[in-house]
Amino acid sequence: MKLKNKDENITMNLMTEGSPFKIILAFAFPMLVGNVFQQLYNMVDSIVVGNYVGKTALAAVGTGFPIIFMMAAMFIGLGIGATVLISQYVGAGDMNNVRKTSQTIYTAMILSSIPVSIIGFILCEPILNLINTPADILPMAKQYMMIIFAGMVGSFGFNINSGILQGFGDSRSSLLFLAIATVMNIVLDLIFVLAFRWGVAGVAVATIIAQMFSWIFGVIYMRNKYEVLNFHILEFYFDKEIFKKILKLGLPTGIQQILFSIGIMSLQSLVNSYGSDFIAGFNVANKIDTFAFMPIQSFSNAVTTYTGQNIGAGRMDRVHQGTVAAITLSVIVCLMALIVIPLGPSILALFNSDSAVIDAGMIYLNNVMPIISLLAIVFTLNAVIRGAGESVVPMIGAIVSLWLGRLPAAYYIAANYGKEYMFLSYGVGWIFWLLITVPYYMSGKWKTKSQKLIDNSIIKE
Repeated sequence: MKLKNKDENITMNLMTEGSPFKIILAFAFPMLVGNVFQQLYNMVDSIVVGNYVGKTALAAVGTGFPIIFMMAAMFIGLGIGATVLISQYVGAGDMNNVRKTSQTIYTAMILSSIPVSIIGFILCEPILNLINTPADILPMAKQYMMIIFAGMVGSFGFNINSGILQGFGDSRSSLLFLAIATVMNIVLDLIFVLAFRWGVAGVAVATIIAQMFSWIFGVIYMRNKYEVLNFHILEFYFDKEIFKKILKLGLPTGIQQILFSIGIMSLQSLVNSYGSDFIAGFNVANKIDTFAFMPIQSFSNAVTTYTGQNIGAGRMDRVHQGTVAAITLSVIVCLMALIVIPLGPSILALFNSDSAVIDAGMIYLNNVMPIISLLAIVFTLNAVIRGAGESVVPMIGAIVSLWLGRLPAAYYIAANYGKEYMFLSYGVGWIFWLLITVPYYMSGKWKTKSQKLIDNSIIKE
């Protein structure tokens, strides 16, 4: 349902009326298409590097990603906190606090991007050494990471724009930003790598230019479309009380993302011990299985906003309906995604035709794809719980899943049964996560948490 606010020149997409299936599907579809663009964005980098620079460069680009993600993880968590808060303010019709939240998170983003970039510059090589990066990969991985860190503000800004819009129930505008970034990245990849011969540096430069342009375009677009967002991002407005609420919602998620990133780097260290071919295959397969993860992520993001708006409007009765709808949609798409397994060798060959790389990629796909529906269920339940204002339990579940489930299982399986079965550890981790999330969801304790959040953050002025 669309509602025109009387006090602001703004049309809000409210999720408090109508079929949950239709609402979540309609909201998630533009995000899903946007995620496809995002993945094409990343895949073009790998395809260009893998075919025109070599499999060593392909492995280098993939090796640097977990480290880059770790450095940005805390701010990703804060962005999620801001999205939840904005969605609840929108549901309550409180446009004044929508503006304050948007301005505050922008100020935090811009100011934090500088130290994150500096720390990334300093730590990238030591961390690459720590995760056993092979010597033939290290120089290119370091070069790629340093360029990406230099343009980190563009990535932060792009994601903040998307988060704010999702809080409004607007998932279509972000699709436009992603389309612009994807087209620019593809064109610049071809120019910098094929014409200028810049190698992995060209891929990195193309990425930060595309992200920066898309971020700036997004700011202009949002200011023109939504009057409540018509403020200057360099005003550096900062509301301490709003930021405390963002921290309360986002800090556990940020900590979760950091610990998750460290865990992924530990897994990457194990992968790195098997050499460049295995690294390249693992990294390419990760990009392919993302096409199955994208619907899970899109439906989860949709149900987070759906939950926040319905709680903000006092419609707790609709939340469970939305949960069932999102899980059903996610699992159906996961089952459809199993087609990736028979098509896997042909898809992997698009990145690099080396048989050792293809074999390594298929080890991952054969282990992970048949059980990815487990991730769909746990991701959706955590999205609902987080949308209600409870972010500690999802954090605990993710940490236990990775550190007590996936990592120990990966090292044990690799040592006792070989690398061919090590990625079954993903399923072990997801089962651990379900054992924490499902009982908590069924207990309904998160509903009490959400009511406290409404009382403290929305009704009280």
